[in-house]
Amino acid sequence: MLHLRLITPADKTDDVLRLIENTVGTAHLVVMTGAARDPAGDVVTVDVAREAGDELIGALRELDLDKTGSIAIENIDLSLSKRADEAEEAAPGEGVDAVLWEQLAEATNEESTLTVTYVGLLAVATMLAACGVMLDNAILIVGAMAVGPEFGPLAGISTALVRRAPHLVWRSLWALLAGFAIAMVLTAGFSYLLDLCGLFERSMVEGDRPNTAFIWKPDSMSFVVAFLAGVAGTLSLTSAKSGALIGVAISVTTVPAAANAAVAFSYTDYSQTWGSSLQLLANLGGIIVAGTLTLLAQKWFWARQRARTPEAARP
Repeated sequence: MLHLRLITPADKTDDVLRLIENTVGTAHLVVMTGAARDPAGDVVTVDVAREAGDELIGALRELDLDKTGSIAIENIDLSLSKRADEAEEAAPGEGVDAVLWEQLAEATNEESTLTVTYVGLLAVATMLAACGVMLDNAILIVGAMAVGPEFGPLAGISTALVRRAPHLVWRSLWALLAGFAIAMVLTAGFSYLLDLCGLFERSMVEGDRPNTAFIWKPDSMSFVVAFLAGVAGTLSLTSAKSGALIGVAISVTTVPAAANAAVAFSYTDYSQTWGSSLQLLANLGGIIVAGTLTLLAQKWFWARQRARTPEAARP
C-alpha cells in the first residue's frame, strides 16, 4: 500500500475527493478542512494499493495539484486493516508488479546527476577494482562491483528513453561517461603512484591472471550477461527490491573493466586497454538495452491491466 498526503486548494478539494472515491483500490480517506497553511488549503490523506497508485497520481497531476498544492507519497511497510486488504484485492494486478513511473523518474533523476558523491564512489570503486586486477583477487573485484554507483545513470537513460525525455537521456549519459572518464583518469594516477611506491609493477599487469583475465577479453557472453543483469536490475528498481539490485551490482564487470583499462593504459599495454574498453561498452550497452526493453514490457503489461479495469473503477 501507498500513503498519499495531499494539500489541495479549497476550490479543488471536491474534485480531488471525487477522484479518490471513484478510484478502485483506495482506503482510509481522511479530510482535514483548512488544516494546511503553506500552501493554504485542505489536507487530504488516503491509502491506495500500489497497483492503482500510478494512475491515481497521474490523475491528480492532471488536476495540477502538484503545482497548486502538494502530493507526498510514502510506502506503507505494514498495514493491519481489513479495509486495506479489500482495497488491494479490488485493485487490478499485483502490487509487486506495479510500476510507479513518477517515483521511478524521481529516483533515477536523483541518481543520474553528476555529483561529487557519485564521482567519488565511482572513483573509489575503480581504484578498488584496480587493486583486485593487479593482485588477481576476485574478492576485491566483487567488492568493487558492489560499491560502484553506475546503475543509477544506466537506469536513468532507460527510463528517459521510455518516457521520451531526451534532455534526461543526455544528462544521464553525461553523468555516466563523465563519471567513468574522471574515475579512469584518477585510477591511472593512482596506479602510477603505487608503482612509485613499489606496490604495483608491470609484471602484475602482463602476467597470468586466471581469476581476472576475463575482464579484458570480451565475447558474446559479455553482452548476454549484461542483458540479463539489466533485466534483473530494472525489475528490482521498479519493485523496490534492493537485494536483487545488489546482486546485479556484483554480476557485471563495468567498474573492473574501467579499472583494467586505466591500469593497462598507465603501463602502455594498449591491447588490454582496448579489450577492457570493449568489455565496458558491451556491458553498458547490454544493460541499457535490457532496461529499456524491460520498462517497455512493463508499460505494455500495465496498459493491458488498465484495459481490463471496469470503466467505473477508473479515476
